[in-house]
Amino acid sequence: MALPFFYISDYDGIQKEFVLNEETSKHIVQVLRMKSGEWLNLSDGSGNLFTCEITEAHKKHCGVRIMETRTLKGKPRNISIAISIIKNSNRFEWFLEKATEIGVSEIIPLICERTEKEKFRYDRMQGICISAMLQSQQVWLPVLHEPKDFESFIKESEVENKFIAHCTHADKKELSGFKFSDAVNFQICIGPEGDFTLPEIELALQNNFIPVSLGETRLRTETAGVVAAALLCQI
Repeated sequence: MALPFFYISDYDGIQKEFVLNEETSKHIVQVLRMKSGEWLNLSDGSGNLFTCEITEAHKKHCGVRIMETRTLKGKPRNISIAISIIKNSNRFEWFLEKATEIGVSEIIPLICERTEKEKFRYDRMQGICISAMLQSQQVWLPVLHEPKDFESFIKESEVENKFIAHCTHADKKELSGFKFSDAVNFQICIGPEGDFTLPEIELALQNNFIPVSLGETRLRTETAGVVAAALLCQI
């Protein structure tokens, strides 16, 4: 049977014995009813997997001792998804969950001209990513950024292979048709409800973003983000 899997955010890389936070302690001791001497897995979200023994089964400050440490390789490709915040928070949370499960490296919420909602509950959104990482038994947590305005993002992007998916009838290539056998860094922009404006698309093209299509059907923002992530994993 697989060991229970938890996240630790502030491990210093040195200590072998430490105390888990109250939320994690409560889940281990009260929900799972684990006892001292039982084992569990912890990850710091940076590729490290710690197999630990419970030294003190306290519901507020569960103590553990690291018995084994493994550092696992990351994904063969670094995939960055820059995506507009959308009006329905539940749909954006769904995107974060699925993108994390797929294994994206970075998520950049965007504020575009047609973005209808600018409020972003970072702590909650980060928690969604952490839960998805644990559920999918991964040890790499995507970097989730604070929201960024579209123009600043476009001008500051330094990724070699970068794309913008939009719905206008301009010439575009199918993202699924690209082949980059040796490339490892990819980034794609996904627009808001109503799509990017023409000036935004032009700005992206001026900054070496390649216009692409994600298929024949028009997709919701969050669906487009997941499709783009899946396609980039396969390029």
